[in-house]
Amino acid sequence: MKRLLHTVFFKIIVTLLCCAALTSSILLGEFLIAIPIGILFIISCRGLYLQYLMHARQVIFMLNAIENDDFSFKFSSDSPLRSDILVNRTLNRITAIIQKAKVDAVQKEKYYELILNSVNTGIIVADENGNIFQTNNEALKLLGLSVFTHLKQLYKISPDLPDILQNVGPGEKQQTSFVNERGTVHLSVRTSKMVINDTKMCIYAINDINSELDDKEIESWIRLTRVLTHEIMNSITPITSLSETLLSLHKNANKDIRNGLEVISSTGKGLIDFVESYRKFTHLPTPQPSLFYAAGLAERIKQLTQCNNTLSGTQIIISIDPHDLIIHADEKLITQVILNLVKNAMQSIGNAADGLIQIKGYCNPDESVSLEIMDNGPGISPEMADHIFIPFFTTKEGGSGIGLSISRQIMRLHGGTLSLKSSPLKKETAFILTFK
Repeated sequence: MKRLLHTVFFKIIVTLLCCAALTSSILLGEFLIAIPIGILFIISCRGLYLQYLMHARQVIFMLNAIENDDFSFKFSSDSPLRSDILVNRTLNRITAIIQKAKVDAVQKEKYYELILNSVNTGIIVADENGNIFQTNNEALKLLGLSVFTHLKQLYKISPDLPDILQNVGPGEKQQTSFVNERGTVHLSVRTSKMVINDTKMCIYAINDINSELDDKEIESWIRLTRVLTHEIMNSITPITSLSETLLSLHKNANKDIRNGLEVISSTGKGLIDFVESYRKFTHLPTPQPSLFYAAGLAERIKQLTQCNNTLSGTQIIISIDPHDLIIHADEKLITQVILNLVKNAMQSIGNAADGLIQIKGYCNPDESVSLEIMDNGPGISPEMADHIFIPFFTTKEGGSGIGLSISRQIMRLHGGTLSLKSSPLKKETAFILTFK
C-alpha cells in the first residue's frame, strides 16, 4: 500500500513539475522548450486520468459484485505496471476482508438462532404492521403453528390473542389462554420494543404457564386435603371407638340400640377408609427413577388388564415407536398410573363390541417421551374436561374422585405432565403422560 502511494505521489509530482516548467517557459517566451514540456505534461495527465478511470471501474465492479453476494472474482496480479499490481492486490484484500466479515456475520446469526431455538421461551419479532420477522421453535410450538408470517394468523387460534399482544406495553406482563387440540393453553406475554434500520420492532416473549398454574392448584388441594383429613379423622375416630366400646358393653341391649350402634360403627369405619384414600393424594412416596423399556411396561399392563378383564369385546393394541423406547421414571408408580387410566378406559367403553384401547409410546420433537392411553369410548365433554383432575370430582357411582388426581400428582413428582385430549364427536379420548 505504501509503495502504491509512493508511485501515485511520484506521478503527481512529475505532473506538477511539468506544469510549472511549461508555465515558466511560456512566460519567458521559450517556446522551443515549452513544446516538449507541454507534450510531456499532456502525456502525464492522460496517464493519471486513464489510471484513475481504470481503478474507478475496478472499484465499481467490486462493489457491485459484493452487493450481489458474488465473491468469486479476483483482479489480476500480472499487470506490467507495478502500480496496477498493487491496486489489484489491495482490492483483492479488501474483498477478502469483506467476505470474511460476511461469513462471520452469517455464522453469528446461526449461532444466535440456535440459542434462540434452545430456550423454553417463545420469541416473536414483528413490526408495527404485524409482519413477522423472526420466531423461534418454542413460539411455533406454543401457538400450534408451522408457519407464522403475520399476527393476523392468531385470530384463528383465539380472536382476542392478536389484540392482547399488540396492547401489551413494554415491561408489562399479561396472561391469556386459549383452547386447542392439546387442551387449554395458558400463556404469559411480555413485550419490549426497539428500532432496527428505522423500523420500529416489537419483541414478544411468551411462556407456557400451564405447569406453573397446575403446581399451584395441586399444592392448594394438597393443603386443603391435609386439613380436611386431619379434622375428619379427629372427629370420626372417637365416635367409632366409642360405638365399638358401647357394643361390647351392651351385648344384651335392645335390638334397635345395637343396630344403631352397629350403623354408627360401620359408617365411621367407612369414612375412615374413605379419608385414608385421600391421604394417598397428600402422602405419595418419592419417586425412585430407573431406566426401563416402554414396550415391556405396555406388555405387562396388557397382561394384567386381560387377566382381570370381564369385557371380552375390548381389544388392547400396543404401538411403541421406536420399539426400544426407554423411560426414566419410577416404574411402579407409572404402572399404577397407566393401570388406572386403562381401567377408566374400559369402564368408559363398557360392553361395546368394538371396544379399543391403544397404548402408544413415542418421542416428541423436543426429545421428551410420551405415553398415550387412547380409547374409543363416548369421550369426555369440554365441561367435564375442566374438572376431571380436581380431587373429589367423579362421574362414577361410588367413585372417590381420587384416581386421576393421584395420577397427575405422580407425574408432577416426576417433573412431567398428564394431559387430556378428548373428541366426543370422533369417539376418541386420550390421556397423555409426558416425561420431560
